[in-house]
Amino acid sequence: MFSKACEYAIRATIFIASESENGRRASLKDISREIDSPEAFTAKTLQKLSRSGIVISTKGAHGGFQIRKEEMDSIKISQIVIAIDGDKVYTRCSLGLHNCSEEHPCPFHSRFKPVRNELKEIVENTSLKDLTSGLISGETFLKI
Repeated sequence: MFSKACEYAIRATIFIASESENGRRASLKDISREIDSPEAFTAKTLQKLSRSGIVISTKGAHGGFQIRKEEMDSIKISQIVIAIDGDKVYTRCSLGLHNCSEEHPCPFHSRFKPVRNELKEIVENTSLKDLTSGLISGETFLKI
């Protein structure tokens, strides 16, 4: 449902948050290695996340990416989705038809709409802290 860029952005943000929880900044190299993404692609993704205020980028020898601990509970996954993909994941047709609507539904419209609505509810009600806690405890993983 999410674009590949959005998937990487979510994974990168979770990793950065887990490093921030431990008092560390995450380097571009570490992030791209941890989420298994090319550095140049990861850099562009992180630039969008930084511009949207989700991550903080610090330049220099001790630079890197971080997220303020006090903001992790208020950052919702939906903010990451909007920063990377916009709202199309909530509005587009599952078959890619541009004219699919309530008035002119595609054959899959009525089956896909509840799934899309459920996804929206999940990402709007899931905080970065919710996802980071499993990574820190070792219950969840970003790559296998």
